[in-house]
Amino acid sequence: MATITVFTEFSANGQLKKSAIELLTAARGSGNKIHAIALGSGAGQLAAQLGQHGVDEAFLGDHAAFDQYNPEVFTAAVAQILEANKPAIVLASSSLLGRDLFPRVAARLKTGIASDCTELSIQGDTLTVRRPMYAGKCTAAADMSKSPIKIALMRANQLPTGAPAGSKNVQVHTVAAPSLELKTLVKQVVKGASEKLDLTEANIIVSGGRGMRDADSFKLLHDLAEVLGATVGASRAVVDAGWVPHGMQVGQTGKTVAPTLYIACGISGAIQHLAGMSGSKVIVAINKDANAPIFQKATYGIVGDVFEVLPVLTAEFKKLLH
Repeated sequence: MATITVFTEFSANGQLKKSAIELLTAARGSGNKIHAIALGSGAGQLAAQLGQHGVDEAFLGDHAAFDQYNPEVFTAAVAQILEANKPAIVLASSSLLGRDLFPRVAARLKTGIASDCTELSIQGDTLTVRRPMYAGKCTAAADMSKSPIKIALMRANQLPTGAPAGSKNVQVHTVAAPSLELKTLVKQVVKGASEKLDLTEANIIVSGGRGMRDADSFKLLHDLAEVLGATVGASRAVVDAGWVPHGMQVGQTGKTVAPTLYIACGISGAIQHLAGMSGSKVIVAINKDANAPIFQKATYGIVGDVFEVLPVLTAEFKKLLH
């Protein structure tokens, strides 16, 4: 039986993120032994949750050194755990943290890594993944059989989430802070005040482009998002114009998303934007230009003025949902 190690990210309220549960579900379905790594304030309280998702052993770092993400500290801690336990496969989310951390870990371990994956197959200790290439125009299968430890970073919302299956007694290992002479020190991370889900984990996204005209018009998107329980996103043109912060950007140079429903408002469909949202299950495009490229990707298209269509949509959804 092989061992799969899952790097599990969790929220500030001590709950496993949906992306972490997706990875644990995939690991559990393989029938292999499952290890989990969780680092940060509150990690020590995750054992029960991890046991419900099939974890056999958990490496929990609930230490002040892990309160803020520092690549030197996290890389040393994760690499040390993997070197000591030598799992066949490592799964992590292709989040901002995962994409920064695991290439460093892979370099430290001299092993292969596949990032931004959208599909994975685990058979024993064999891992095969698929990832998009050329801005999503095609996908490539990667056979990682030659890597001593196979590391895959999965996009959120690509895998099913299984319900908790009982309560396994997890063997807990406490992760101590690595003894390092740090080159950098993270003093503070300023987080946004929004209580909405991050774009990468949101199930519904309402996104706006240059067709929204100005920053004040984004209120129409927030009104619709409030009714749907959605998160608001934006195109690069809008971010570059300074209408919204970069954290809201969807696209190749922003966040890659795969919600169940993506509503694109006044977005023409530039290739870099399509690359970031083409994995959405249902895409609704609203644009007054019937020839906009976004309609080629859309499941449903509305040719019309967003300033006329959005208030009507918001009102109708209110009737249906409230």
